[in-house]
Amino acid sequence: MEFTIGGRLDVRITPADVGKRVSVRCRTESGGAGAEFTDTVGVLTSWDRGVLSITRKSGESVHIVESSLVAGKTVPAAPARRRGPAASFEELAAVTARAWQPVESEPLGDWRLRAAGGFTRRANSALPLGDPGLPVGEALDRVRAWYAERDLPPYVQTATGAAGTQELLCAELERHGWRREVTAQVRIAALAPVGDGAADVAAVRLTRAPDAAWLARYQRFSTPGPHVLRVLESGPSVWFATVAGDGGAPDAIGRCVVDGRWAGFMAVEVAPERRRRGLATTVMTALARRALDEGASAAWLQVEEENEGARALYDGMGFALHHSYHHYRPSPA
Repeated sequence: MEFTIGGRLDVRITPADVGKRVSVRCRTESGGAGAEFTDTVGVLTSWDRGVLSITRKSGESVHIVESSLVAGKTVPAAPARRRGPAASFEELAAVTARAWQPVESEPLGDWRLRAAGGFTRRANSALPLGDPGLPVGEALDRVRAWYAERDLPPYVQTATGAAGTQELLCAELERHGWRREVTAQVRIAALAPVGDGAADVAAVRLTRAPDAAWLARYQRFSTPGPHVLRVLESGPSVWFATVAGDGGAPDAIGRCVVDGRWAGFMAVEVAPERRRRGLATTVMTALARRALDEGASAAWLQVEEENEGARALYDGMGFALHHSYHHYRPSPA
């Protein structure tokens, strides 16, 4: 990371650069004899009373005392991806939302309030894709009240790490006492390589609705009530994959939503005793081939940051990070 001009470190950012992507170097506290430095890259979300706030691509907020700055500059957006489909955040936000449709929703300006009896945060959170039509603090009060009426915790879903994402809104949420509870990645890839795998898909059964066996493997709820089925079956073109086991719950399952050029993969689960045998790949290959038959050419999926096994699998299938998304919830205080 280069900051020097003619051998001199230079701070070339001001409070007027709030909202821009910056790279800064600051002096850290050190018990040693020499000075130590740390570098931070992200969106400058505030510069107030001598403290800079920078939101990294991961959604982490870093606070830096102005007096510790030794260098700083604005930097262009991250380089364009070198593999996979081109995609904007706005396009992916709409596609991923259609794959987890709520049971009920209501507009709040350009925001969308969504509820589905508490099944998945993606269908039970406010989706802020524009201006709520009133100050953010008032909008958040409306969010709290709307979810309280439904006896649900209030969540706001945001995104960071790509052009057009919501680092400034994340900082605003934090200023209003909301905190990140969950962070996950949205990854994308070309669809054809996923479907061209050598996996034997003969054992995969594809259906338009989840049966009792599929639901027995997908243990993300206490009781599969009507609201669960409505969310799972929502989407432009939905497919469910099942690999039968010796008895009881299936060995593996998966879900795919085909939406124009996009195929979204989710609910890929394998019985613990059957893992590391290629069943997740087999399920995704079968679903990808069906999506290709319907004209899709690009793939997306969501994976939590802590799920190292799944991330390794998706790395091998060509999925690369596009952006991160987060669910914010008011702190107990």
